[in-house]
Amino acid sequence: MSEHSIKKIVIVGGGTAGWMAAAAMSKLLNDNRITIQLIESEEIGTVGVGEATIPHILYFNRLLGINENDFVKFTNGTFKLGIEFVDWGQTGESYIHPFGPYGMDMEGIHFHHLWLRQQKMGQAKPIDEFNLQILAAQANKFQRAQVELQGSPLSTIAYAFQFDAMLYAKHLRGIAEANGVVRTEGKITRVNQHPENGHIASVDTDNGHHIEGDLFIDCSGFKGLLIEQTLNSGYEDWSHYLPCDRAIAVASNKLDELTPFTRATAKSAGWQWRIPLQSRTGNGHVYCSKFMDDDTALQSLYADLNSEPISKPNYLRFKAGIRKKPWNKNVVSLGLASGFLEPLESTSIHLIQTAIARLMTNFPDKLFNQHDIDYYNERTRLEYEQVRDFLILHYKATRRNDSPFWHYCRTMDIPESLHKRIEIYKQNARLYRHDNELFNHVSWFAVMHGQGIQPERYHPIADILSEDELHRRMEEIHTVTGKCLQVMPGHEDFIAKHCKANLPV
Repeated sequence: MSEHSIKKIVIVGGGTAGWMAAAAMSKLLNDNRITIQLIESEEIGTVGVGEATIPHILYFNRLLGINENDFVKFTNGTFKLGIEFVDWGQTGESYIHPFGPYGMDMEGIHFHHLWLRQQKMGQAKPIDEFNLQILAAQANKFQRAQVELQGSPLSTIAYAFQFDAMLYAKHLRGIAEANGVVRTEGKITRVNQHPENGHIASVDTDNGHHIEGDLFIDCSGFKGLLIEQTLNSGYEDWSHYLPCDRAIAVASNKLDELTPFTRATAKSAGWQWRIPLQSRTGNGHVYCSKFMDDDTALQSLYADLNSEPISKPNYLRFKAGIRKKPWNKNVVSLGLASGFLEPLESTSIHLIQTAIARLMTNFPDKLFNQHDIDYYNERTRLEYEQVRDFLILHYKATRRNDSPFWHYCRTMDIPESLHKRIEIYKQNARLYRHDNELFNHVSWFAVMHGQGIQPERYHPIADILSEDELHRRMEEIHTVTGKCLQVMPGHEDFIAKHCKANLPV
């Protein structure tokens, strides 16, 4: 180990972000010459809304050696095949954004082009019937992918989880501490900087701890204790595009039937989430304070609960955007400290995960090469912008005109990057994936089609097949998909067999 090597990492804040960082870094660094210390206070609550995830969390859990059944059981979890969007395109409409593919790609083009050709011929069956994840979600069925069945829809089942985020953090804490991470209880009362370069040298806590470090990870939530309050890294406001700036979260009794999907229902000035767990149901109303006050938002939330509330409402305030320097000097911000994109597509935990991976790829020494830092910040910004555009699409692609909020969303200016993507799809249904971005063509198609954007044409190569051959192939895919659904077990039956939580009777 050279004289410039990082020897002490200090993580400020626990919660999901802090303990994900602690667990991953202690696993990947695995060097007893590097000390990792996490500081958190039991008195400071965490934002408990990150209960739904996307499939990439499977890779993170596997990296840590987490047994999936044990994890679901410990976190009172359920499985998630996608997100149901209700009343987004127009009131009375709904669609599911699935994690897995529609049909199968043929002739070198995406399946939806061939389906669109059939649709224009007046012969197409509903697109949802070609997607096993959607059919399973609607039928409350679930199973893991059977990768040995190559070519079958059963081999491409992609899924994520719905779980108690506080229990997940507790689970990760156990892993991190087993790997040598030291947890220190306390509130930080002072941050001390090096006089010559402004780097963070140490922090002091209210119970007398003086903690020095080489690299600091800021997981202190919206306030950004190190990255913003100390280093003044700046924040870029995206609330013009994503105007919702409030949320009220409340737990309610578990649903009579545990659905393998999250629901997002559009409302007059925002939307409401429903996340089914084995122990309870997570609910929340995300809204824009310019168009709705807190009392009205709370009444609206309670009016649309599917079970009795069992917790007091938790009021949250936020501003969509990104830290201008997510990594500044010797501080890397994670989670809410680095930026905020509302939980519409359950991306918060994923953005923590990719930030950790990006940090490990560009892991510094004490010299903190500015080119590495700049690259990290550029890639972080690109990822946030790509997710931002996908979220904006849900608001922009609406035909609703029943409230001032939806009139604003439908008519607002959008980033040029999103405008181009929509226009290309409108012309010929082409969808691109840039820089291995998070959401692929299946996701973009699901939302564009689900919210009523109709392309004028389809890919010219879709015309290579004769009408008879196209019809034969589509019928075969439709039949096989239906047969796969029949053999899948019920969602709750699968949980009962493999990962039922130990809940009090």
